[in-house]
Amino acid sequence: MVTPDSIKQSIIAGLSCEFIDLRGDGHHFEAIIVSPAFEGKSRIQQHQLVYQTLGDRMREEIHALSMKTFTPAQWAEKQG
Repeated sequence: MVTPDSIKQSIIAGLSCEFIDLRGDGHHFEAIIVSPAFEGKSRIQQHQLVYQTLGDRMREEIHALSMKTFTPAQWAEKQG
């Protein structure tokens, strides 16, 4: 079974992250990802970066991944 921690480790291995919170039940997952790599990219491009880090896992292991992506500045603003 796919675990949130295994997905988190895959994302961290392929993308510089300042913060990541990933939760799920083995089939459906939700993530908050903060990365400087998202600077200057649209939301779609940010999500594509995450999908690239997961590669075949998105097709073979992960049924659904809902994510909220932020640049460090956006995250700092959101945290108040």
